[in-house]
Formats: sequence, C-alpha cells, structure tokens
Amino acid sequence: MIFETISVFPDVFEPYLGASIMGRAEKAGIAEFCHHDLRDWTHDRHRTVDDAPFGGGQGMLMKPAPIFEAVEAVRDGRPERARVVFFSPVGTPYTQRCAERLSQEERLIFVCGRYEGMDERCYTLADDVFCLGDYVLTGGELPALVVIDSVVRLLPGALGDSMSAVDESFSDSGLLEYSQYTRPASYRGMDVPPVLLSGDHAKVDAWRRADAVERTAHWRPDLIDGADLTADELARARLFIDPEGE
Repeated sequence: MIFETISVFPDVFEPYLGASIMGRAEKAGIAEFCHHDLRDWTHDRHRTVDDAPFGGGQGMLMKPAPIFEAVEAVRDGRPERARVVFFSPVGTPYTQRCAERLSQEERLIFVCGRYEGMDERCYTLADDVFCLGDYVLTGGELPALVVIDSVVRLLPGALGDSMSAVDESFSDSGLLEYSQYTRPASYRGMDVPPVLLSGDHAKVDAWRRADAVERTAHWRPDLIDGADLTADELARARLFIDPEGE
C-alpha cells in the first residue's frame, strides 16, 4: 500500500515512519512512504504558500493554488487509484472503523495544513476529511502520522502475528482491550488475577471478555451502546456504569 504526504515540512515524517513496525513494513514491501514538499508547487522566489484571509482576522491561510496543483500532480503521477485525505475540526471523527476502511485502499494521499488553516476551496479535493479530536495542533503532520500508523498496522504481515491487529482495543467487538499482565505474578502487593495463571484457556478467554466489558464501561462508557454485546453483558456494563441503577 502506498502512503504519500503533501506538507511544508516533509522531513518530519521519515524519522517515525522509518522506525519500528512502520520501518519493517516498508522494508518488507508491505507499505511505501513518499513525502512531497508543498513549496515545490509555488511560483514565486519566496516559495510562498500562505496569505492573509479576506475579511481580516488573525494569522495566515494556506493558498489554494499550491494545494490544488500539488494534489493534482501527486494524484495523477502514479497509476494506482488514490484516496485524498484532509484534516479539519469539522471533519468526521477518526475511529478504528475509519482505519479499517482506509486499509482497503491502494494508495492514500494526506494533505497537511498549517497556520490558521487553508482556503475552504481546497476541501473540494478531499475524498475524506477527518478530525482526530477536539483540540488544536500546529499542523496536519501529526494527524497524518497517526492515521498512517493505524492503517499500516492493519495491513497483512505488518505486525507479524495475524491476530495482533484484531485482538486490540476498538477492533471487532468495539470494546477496549482486556487488562494484560506479565512477570512477576506479584508486585508491590498487586497480584495477577489467578485465572491467568490457571492454564485453562477457556476460563482465560471468558475472563478476558468480561474484563473488556468492565474496562470499557469504566473508562469509555460512551462506547458501550455501540459495542457488540450480549444482553447479559450489556446489563452488566450498565450496572457497572450506574451501580445505583438510576
């Protein structure tokens, strides 16, 4: 799968994408990363990509011309069908389901905004506009890295263990992942649940499922209504959220 970025800071991507799972995926031919400098599509000696907003206001906006030219050139520069991704506070909340959908694409192009944002006309180029959360970042490079990371993990062979990406928070059932422990079995008065030491895989699986439901009810109760739960699990989760039943 091909991942391409368009940014005024293209050098920020390689240190992260060249390391760990991302780097191994690239070396194995599972993922390919390409980074483009937006300033290559400017036409003045200062390589200007921003300008003052019409109507006044603070800060500068990214101009439409370099973005349109860059997206069109990058998108049409290879034969693989590309999906163009932008980031904005008005975008669709990014979830694991979005990552799963994007992982089915041949090629993704991420357009990274900066400054006070970009000319609204630029969003007509987007196939997807995502929002990672209700907070403000300096630019779109970090959101692009987050999305790339989440998608690469889902590509066959990227994690080695084919079940690793399935057995995680938000995957499959929509629950948080169950609690996990390693040696020592007892540490500072805190003991590993005995069932995990029993060697009984059926009991371990049952405990993990119940724990995932409880953890989700405790930490992310907003996920419960959309999770794939049995009637008993849903009742238990709601009791955990509201012990008084109010």
